[in-house]
Amino acid sequence: MWQFNTLVALHIVSGTIGLVTMWVPIVGKKGGDTHKRWGKIFAHALLITGILAIGISLVTLRYPLETHPFSDDAALVRGLFGWMMLYLATLTIMLSRYGMWCIQNRRNHTANRSAMNLALQAATAVTAVNCAWQGYMINQPLMIGISFIGVLSAVLNTRFIFQASPPLNEWLIQHTRGLVGAGISVYTAFFAFGAVNLMPQLAFNPILWSTPCTLGVSLLLYHQYKVYQQRRRISQRNRSDAQPT
Repeated sequence: MWQFNTLVALHIVSGTIGLVTMWVPIVGKKGGDTHKRWGKIFAHALLITGILAIGISLVTLRYPLETHPFSDDAALVRGLFGWMMLYLATLTIMLSRYGMWCIQNRRNHTANRSAMNLALQAATAVTAVNCAWQGYMINQPLMIGISFIGVLSAVLNTRFIFQASPPLNEWLIQHTRGLVGAGISVYTAFFAFGAVNLMPQLAFNPILWSTPCTLGVSLLLYHQYKVYQQRRRISQRNRSDAQPT
């Protein structure tokens, strides 16, 4: 239990840093020093949070009732706090790394095809499918539904990674999608798993689970719309410059 409690304590610290610092690059001026500095802090905090969450999930899978004494259903605890946390942790790590690699490799797209990047996409897909299967085995539709996010993310990310000639500023969309997606994952886990200890009656409330995803997706769609507008303006200017006078 001392190992589990230590992991949880460190997880809370790093997760809190990630939850707070996420808003600095979102609200602040894009591309500036403040955006870059706090964005890196946020991404590294999520990486640490995800790694610690993997440790928590593995201990939970081994000792479900000892680590979660509020329940006497070992299968349920293994499913929700073991397999699902393992999946969400892998998703968080993948998205935070993917988001950072997209901006680091914006001038060299082929560098995104690294073994580690592809391995994280595969690991996310595998843990997502496993989460869905485990949810099916214990009749938990929540585990099945949330798994689609990981599969879809891995497929879309891999599609971009192997895209021969991405559209103008597509790396910016992918960069934002990765890091905001990681933030959604952490906020979802925070509301869901934290609610079990603070308000157990809200642990499976669909509103609690869907709120971070709804807000995050709305933010991503707005950002994507802004990039598309910029892309359209540049395209129109290029066509105008190409016309003979």
